[in-house]
Amino acid sequence: MNHPLVSYPQLPGTPTSHLPFSPCVVVGELIFVSGQASVDEEGNLVSDTFEGEFRRSLENVRLVLEAAGSDLEHVVQTRNYIRDPEDLPLYNALYREYFPGPAPARTTITNCLPPALRYEVEAVAVIRRPAAAGE
Repeated sequence: MNHPLVSYPQLPGTPTSHLPFSPCVVVGELIFVSGQASVDEEGNLVSDTFEGEFRRSLENVRLVLEAAGSDLEHVVQTRNYIRDPEDLPLYNALYREYFPGPAPARTTITNCLPPALRYEVEAVAVIRRPAAAGE
């Protein structure tokens, strides 16, 4: 798609995929981050504990947002996919570390990932504005 309000930013080190999607799409001041899982920058799955996969996934979101001119503080919505419902208490505790509040709007779905994957997250954020003089 070639439109003046749409861009596909990506910096070196941003996680990529062998599948046909962009890490994020920027439309105006909104950033739509594709599902980020526990993958390295070449898109290879890095299996770990739920906590390890959660942290790697959120760090991938952070990298994608930095490439687009934003950060986790500017996330307005997340969609979270969790393989095992018994990980929900840990998920909520970890989520509070990354989004201490006010938390973004959120959807969480369980029993929806393949056996090799414990967690995946999508996000919508706004572009970070430079601080005004005196702020």
